[in-house]
Amino acid sequence: MRNLAFKAGTLARVCSRQQLPSVHASGAAVQQIQQKKNASSFDNPFRETQTTKIPSFDKYRNSGGESSAKVFQYFMVGTMGAVTALGAKNTVQDFLVNMSASADVLAMAKVELDLSAIPEGKNVIIKWRGKPIFVRHRTEDEIKEADETKWESLRDPQPDSDRVKKPEWLIMLGVCTHLGCVPIGEAGDFGGWFCPCHGSHYDISGRIRKGPAPLNLEIPEYDFPEEGTVVIG
Repeated sequence: MRNLAFKAGTLARVCSRQQLPSVHASGAAVQQIQQKKNASSFDNPFRETQTTKIPSFDKYRNSGGESSAKVFQYFMVGTMGAVTALGAKNTVQDFLVNMSASADVLAMAKVELDLSAIPEGKNVIIKWRGKPIFVRHRTEDEIKEADETKWESLRDPQPDSDRVKKPEWLIMLGVCTHLGCVPIGEAGDFGGWFCPCHGSHYDISGRIRKGPAPLNLEIPEYDFPEEGTVVIG
């Protein structure tokens, strides 16, 4: 019995040794088949695929041709230019309107005076643009005195004929050229105007003759639109 068991074990070992190479061979074959399956299931994304796809713009293309597109572009450019010019014109116009003088300022820009109310040898003071204006109706003797004065030697040399449009009417700005005071008429050493603030003396033509004032009294713009009327400004 013991011999029978020993023989059976020996026979089993011999059989297993004979079958081992075939088992190894079948395992290797199975592993190769599995590797081939795995290799065939991998797809390279960069092998034959298209990575960039350009969209089609056919439905956005102009069917009228190039000339119609240019006409539309020129029309738009011209329209925008016209609108811009109109806006700039309105802006400049509004700016000028705001910067222009108001109605009350324009009303003061000129003043009209009736000269028939001023007797000969008298002064009249009126207000123009917030400043006093001296209007003198000169006599024949005053006109002669102003003409005979040697004006070349004066501090501010100026002949009487350059200071008046009509010899009998002397129209001046009543502001002292020294510090802006208002001189007194028919006073001073020369029978004209005298500034008591600092002692400036003006003659019958309004020319500086004595004192610290450097210039003659200023002559404003004026005109005689008709006989007996003067417009200053």
